[in-house]
Amino acid sequence: MYPRRHMAEHEEPNARYSTATVKQLQQTVDAFCEARNWARFHTPKNLAMSIAIEAAEIMELFQWSASDEVVGPVANDSPVAEEMADVLAYLLRLASVLEVDLEAALVAKMTKNAIKYPADKHYEFPSRAGSVRSD
Repeated sequence: MYPRRHMAEHEEPNARYSTATVKQLQQTVDAFCEARNWARFHTPKNLAMSIAIEAAEIMELFQWSASDEVVGPVANDSPVAEEMADVLAYLLRLASVLEVDLEAALVAKMTKNAIKYPADKHYEFPSRAGSVRSD
């Protein structure tokens, strides 16, 4: 487990974070927020809005890209990666506030998706959402 401490603004994240579990990342974000007494601002509404705002910032980075333009891989300190990290941090914080086990929630959702979208079907692109061709 990672120590429940916040990273100083000047600290460089080191490689140990790249193999962290969802719970460990959540603890890191929670400790960072607790050290700054931000809990009073972290209502579900505020966190959900922050997720949407940060996701929009990712969209902004690709706003004028050609749809067939190849992008990636990108560096971990790139603007795209930083915005992705913002989305993840707010999502992890929302999970803490709502006491959602994200690992369990993702497994449950992927199980539902596997039933809804079986791998033996061929999905057409571009097409209307939900269009499936069965061979």
